[in-house]
Amino acid sequence: MRWVVTGAGGMLGAEVVELLAAREQDVVVALSRDRLDVTDPDAVLLALRGADVVVNCAAFTAVDDAESDEACAAEVNSLAPRLLAAAAREVGARLVHVSTDYVFGASDPSDGPIPTSAPTAPRSAYGRTKEAGERAVRAELEDHLIVRTAWLYGAKGGCFPRTIAALAAQREHVDVVDDQVGQPTWAKDLAELLVRLVDAGVPPGTYHGTASGKASWFEFAREVVRSAHLPAERVGPCASTAFPRPAPRPAWSVLAHDALRRAGVAPIGDWRERWRAAADEVLSGP
Repeated sequence: MRWVVTGAGGMLGAEVVELLAAREQDVVVALSRDRLDVTDPDAVLLALRGADVVVNCAAFTAVDDAESDEACAAEVNSLAPRLLAAAAREVGARLVHVSTDYVFGASDPSDGPIPTSAPTAPRSAYGRTKEAGERAVRAELEDHLIVRTAWLYGAKGGCFPRTIAALAAQREHVDVVDDQVGQPTWAKDLAELLVRLVDAGVPPGTYHGTASGKASWFEFAREVVRSAHLPAERVGPCASTAFPRPAPRPAWSVLAHDALRRAGVAPIGDWRERWRAAADEVLSGP
């Protein structure tokens, strides 16, 4: 099978490429930003010729920057998915498009994990551009898999665990918000899930690709600091109001895995167990 991976130089894309490159039965074409302008329709169509599966990991992920430059974010998060979906339709490829929890509005924790069928109501520019990308994919291509993820970390590129571990090594006290709850998700686990979905031949539609369980950023930070062999007590809780940001952050980002289970695909394991498997690799990353 011939796979094309866009955004191949990013945290997730690099993991997808590495996974596929180890499979003898597959050919992988890795397209980083310097190899493909995903907003150029002619270049996109040319790049997808001969593809069986396209995995779109390209994204504008600077959430706060999107508030002041939504048009730039929309180029990558809204236009590019439409072009990739249209090109995939023309060449007969399946498109796997990675999206985000930011497409949802304010959710009530008492309602439990957010199902794939929940209405979207993004509260940020980033979320609006990603929601538009989802809608474009659905409109252009029937054979698509939209996979929403959240709280992604990995060995390639900057991420929350390395930042927190570095701060805890330098300071006696680090404040981390405890009123935002989500599912810390290892990029390697998400890459494996994307490939498993394709291998399983699941029906087109929307899926949630996050670790199981839930944690606040504060709880996750304490686990990270323990893994770095530092005193967990160096991390203290605080409210989100202590760190005002241009873009609002979701307070409840716990995504349900209902669609995965209906398709017979096992969700990613518990976030704490997966973090312990990832810790050495992530904390020693570049």
